[in-house]
Formats: sequence, C-alpha cells, structure tokens
Amino acid sequence: MTRFEEIQSLLDKCKYFKLVCGAGNEDAEEVKKLAVLYTLAGAKGMDVSANTEVVKSCKEGIDYAYSIAESIGIKLKIRPFITVSVGMPGDHHVRKAVIDSQKCIKCRQCVGVCPTKAITQDVELITQKCIGCGNCGAICPVNAISYMHNKKALYEILPACINAGAEQVELHAAVDEDSLIMEEWKTVSEINPNSHISMCLDRLHLSNFALEERIKKAKQIAGERLIIQADGYPMSGGKDDFNTTLQAVATADVINKKFNMELDRQTKTLAYKSRNEINILLSGGTNSLTNALAKQCGVKVQGVSIGTFGRKVVKDVISSADFYNDKKLIMHGCSLAKKLVTANIGEIDG
Repeated sequence: MTRFEEIQSLLDKCKYFKLVCGAGNEDAEEVKKLAVLYTLAGAKGMDVSANTEVVKSCKEGIDYAYSIAESIGIKLKIRPFITVSVGMPGDHHVRKAVIDSQKCIKCRQCVGVCPTKAITQDVELITQKCIGCGNCGAICPVNAISYMHNKKALYEILPACINAGAEQVELHAAVDEDSLIMEEWKTVSEINPNSHISMCLDRLHLSNFALEERIKKAKQIAGERLIIQADGYPMSGGKDDFNTTLQAVATADVINKKFNMELDRQTKTLAYKSRNEINILLSGGTNSLTNALAKQCGVKVQGVSIGTFGRKVVKDVISSADFYNDKKLIMHGCSLAKKLVTANIGEIDG
C-alpha cells in the first residue's frame, strides 16, 4: 500500500488523528517530544511549522518512538504523516506577537495567559514559542502588543520541508481574500502534487455560502487530494467541555450538508452519500469530547486535529529534563495521549 493509500484508508475508516504542534511553534525540542508521545499513542498525523529544523525534529521524535515501541509493548504499523502549515497574512496560526517596550507597563497580565510560555517574567517574547493565539493582545490594558505575519516563501521553504521529511502541506486560509488564497493554494498543489493537501477554514470572515464556494474552488484544484480542516474557533482548546468544541462540529455540519449528504427520496431527509466528496478533520477547540459531540449531533467526520488541548495534557511530561532517559515517564505520557486519541477515533490497529 502506498503512503497516499494509507492515509486515504485512515480517512475512509474515520481513524485519522492529527496532533497539531502549532503552525507558529518553532520550539524544535518540544515538537520532538510531542512526536514521541503521540506516535506511541497511535496518532497518524503531526502538524508542524514550515521550518526545516522543526520538521527534522518531528521526524527524529517519530524515529525515537519506533526505536523504543517494542520494548514498552507497543506495536506500530502506519508511520505518522508530517504536515507543514503555512498561511495567509491575517490568519492567527501563522503570526507572531510583537511587544512594544515603549508602551508596555510590565503588568505581566500577558505572561499568565500565554499557553506556550512564550513571554518571560520580564515581558520579553520568546519568538520561537509564540503561536499567535492572540491571548496576550486581548488582555493587554495599554495595547502594547501587535502581530506580524510569519511570511514563508512557499517555493523555497516547502520543497525544503518535504526533503526534510514532510509529506503533506496545509494552508491556513481563514481570511477574506479569496483570489489571493486560490493563488497560494495552486502553489501548494504544484509543490506537493502527489500527496493530500489540506485547507484550514473557519467562519470568522465567511458566511456559510462563502465557505462552501471556497471549498468548491479548492476541490477543483486539489481533486481527491483535498482535506478540509474545519476550524471551529482557532486555538481555543484549553477547556475540556462540549461548548468549547461546539463550533468545530457545527462547521463540519455545514460542510457535510453541502457536499457529503443528499436527499433520501423515501424518507425525505438528508442522508450521507456512500462516498464522501470532501474529507473533513475537526479542529479549533477540539478536546476529549469532540468525537462524542459529533456523534450526538450525527455529524460524520474523517478525523480530528487537536492542538492546544493535546499539548496541554502532556505538558508536565515533556517539561521533564530527563524525558529520554525515563521510560516510565514516557509510558505515562503515552497513556495520557492515548486516552485523547482513542476518545476521538476509537482503538486503532497500529
């Protein structure tokens, strides 16, 4: 089975779990440790920054997981797919905070709300840890925080990332610039012509109709390679409740009703087609309850992408300086990660 067929099989079985390390997260060591734990836990996707060193670290983490799996009683079959994320100016996932030292009053409110500890007690930004979530800017009382676009030269960085071990590319396109987005999307498709490519969309700037139209255009370019990541509320997965994950499920429902369902003439109700037109991954506020809510609502998806919450549940484990020398610690972290994986896609065979 080819790699393309392997991931398509996972999508067809609704068994694709992707750990999002963060499009803006350039902390290579953290990404490596996350890759170790979630590979052992059964995740089949790792979403990382379009940075060759980060891609290499993710690959090293996957390799390390394979090297110790048998010794801790884990059998691994399908190797996780590494996806690199790039984005349009204005998309939260690919921006970095900028702190104006002249305006800053050192109140440190931003320090407490940063989920990645990218702001020090001296209110200095650790750029490689910043994921552009917006928490710091929202809480700053003197508007001392702005954001800059983490621009990537696609024709330069993407081939380098693919050579370093990435197999897929995701374009974060949650902005209201349709023609520019499609030009970027064509570039992504041309650079990675034989693998799945994904477009991450939310409804912040788009009506349901505009969302559907953008997906149609993306499908025309990508064909069967297209994956849509339905981003409910970007980077909001800190809480483990139904409300936090509600918008992701709702966005997928909109997409399903347009592309993956049709009217059953006998029952006069919408029913799922035998074959999906659009593969959907849930993201944005996703947590351990995402799959449960989707099932309650009758919303079918092909997988789940989890970022903030997935990193949070293993935070203490990957913070250990003795991580690689402590197999019991790794097994504990794997157990925590696996609970999240199986809560969303059930048990998987390797």
